[in-house]
Amino acid sequence: MRILKWLNKKYLSIIIIYSLSSLCALAEDQPIDIWNIEKKSNETTSATISTIENIEVKNESNIYNLQADNKKETVKLDNELTSKEIKIVGLYDPADYGLSIDMWSNSDGVTLKKLFKNIDNYDLSSDASEILNIALLTNTYYPNKSITEDEFLNFKSNWLIKDSNLELIEEFLIKNQATNLHPELMRYMVDNYLSKSDVKKSCEIFSKIKEPLENEYLSKFNLYCLINYGKNEEAQLILDLKKELGFNDEYFENKINYLFGYLEEANKDISENSILDFHLAHRTNPEFKFEPKKNTPKLIWKYLSASNLLFNIKDIEITDIEKISTIEKAVHDKNYSEEELFEFYKKFQFTINQLLNTKQSYKSLSSIEAKALVYQRVLLTEEPKLKLELTKILKDIFISEGLDNAFDLELKKFLKTIKPEDVPSNFTTFYSENIEGSASSKKRIKYNNKILHQSKLVNYFNGDYAKSKIEEDLNKYLKKIKKNKKYVLSKKDIIFIEALKSDGIEISKKYDDLYKISATQMPADIQLMIDNREVGAALLRVIEVIGSERIEDIDDDKVYIIINTLNQLNVDLIRNKLLLKVLPLKV
Repeated sequence: MRILKWLNKKYLSIIIIYSLSSLCALAEDQPIDIWNIEKKSNETTSATISTIENIEVKNESNIYNLQADNKKETVKLDNELTSKEIKIVGLYDPADYGLSIDMWSNSDGVTLKKLFKNIDNYDLSSDASEILNIALLTNTYYPNKSITEDEFLNFKSNWLIKDSNLELIEEFLIKNQATNLHPELMRYMVDNYLSKSDVKKSCEIFSKIKEPLENEYLSKFNLYCLINYGKNEEAQLILDLKKELGFNDEYFENKINYLFGYLEEANKDISENSILDFHLAHRTNPEFKFEPKKNTPKLIWKYLSASNLLFNIKDIEITDIEKISTIEKAVHDKNYSEEELFEFYKKFQFTINQLLNTKQSYKSLSSIEAKALVYQRVLLTEEPKLKLELTKILKDIFISEGLDNAFDLELKKFLKTIKPEDVPSNFTTFYSENIEGSASSKKRIKYNNKILHQSKLVNYFNGDYAKSKIEEDLNKYLKKIKKNKKYVLSKKDIIFIEALKSDGIEISKKYDDLYKISATQMPADIQLMIDNREVGAALLRVIEVIGSERIEDIDDDKVYIIINTLNQLNVDLIRNKLLLKVLPLKV
């Protein structure tokens, strides 16, 4: 019997009354956002699916919220618990990093948009990424000059998605109950967990989101999660109400009705429109089969890989060029292993002459055959110079086809067999860029008391020095330097001294002539941002300066700009962390 049959006026009245009392009780239990939560009074709210699902679902186990399309006109109720306009959304207290709640208030939106666009062009290093996370996830007011709240929120969402830290995204959404502000973030997170075939993790967050969901896709996802956890009655009620409000998705309803048990067999259609649609096709078809193509979405590739649904590369014929090409793309996207691909390349057969003249022979072959030939020749040589030449040729072929990630781990394996002293000068850049990353961060600090910025005085930035002690020791050191006519302060020495000065460490005026700083060393636009207290914009400029480089690899002039900016902004915790990477000698 359909549930709608008992949803007459009498029951609707009971539900509405119960809804009001339940919402009031819930409101009293909600945590207060101490930064800024403004209640709108005497506004009109819709008693749509959000109200019903809060009654049904929260009454059962306080899990899973769902809201239908909020554009639909529905029954309206007057109540004072309408909505909370969140003006401040973040994770970190401003004081944690020496920032303020109005760090974006003075920033010009036109400048911010330009900076965000420039930063988006970088594959940011971990140093730059960390600073951007702090800048965007600190509890602050939104900028309001020539930029809307929605635009700023989009920048924040786009960055979190690009950074792809699912745990950070989840923490942000739950702490701020900001799903309706950032529905794309929520979707990105649940889709990625589902692509790993982790339904449990995909559904968990719905139990932690207390606000009614407004996004249609998330609403459907939540409904599926209810069924997945055996909450069929709640799911059925919500689906019936959605349909009453105009919801129409034949594909979704067919799969859901099969899961409800209303159908003996679901439609065999497979939709690639979303990972949820694709998963439902797999879930409802015991004989599910799917062969991905080059244009198959990455999430579906990941899902196929995680669910062991990909075809076996060993079964592919070397003449099936299209399928091999598809596999190469999948390896580039890390959905097939490099090992499987390169093992497959061994199946190709070449003449002795082709192998002996690989550097010329590959040019007349098809792309796949060329890669297979060069790879086989690399396997046959032990001579370092030739191995470097061939691996570079192979890497260049992959790069030219936009598949550079497909030859990454295997390349490292080859390069590790070559000693650094055997690398010719014309291959040093290729060798250093592609061999396993530097482990400098794991190296221990070695102090050199003959050089100021490498001396034990750098421990001040670890918090190991009292102010009086660092002043005494620094002035003693500068006294020695002044007597030593051969010692010339380096740019890093100056960076070190200027950082101490900005912290209020007093240095005797008799050492003022040891160095001079030109006013032109700071870019005019950054200095203007600092002077105008455009803290957020200035931090974005710092991130732009760092870009994709590790702070340790940046030249001293840029490091000076970065540290001096942070000095003037009094962002000491961020500054100290960077200084401890660039100043000490590590071995």
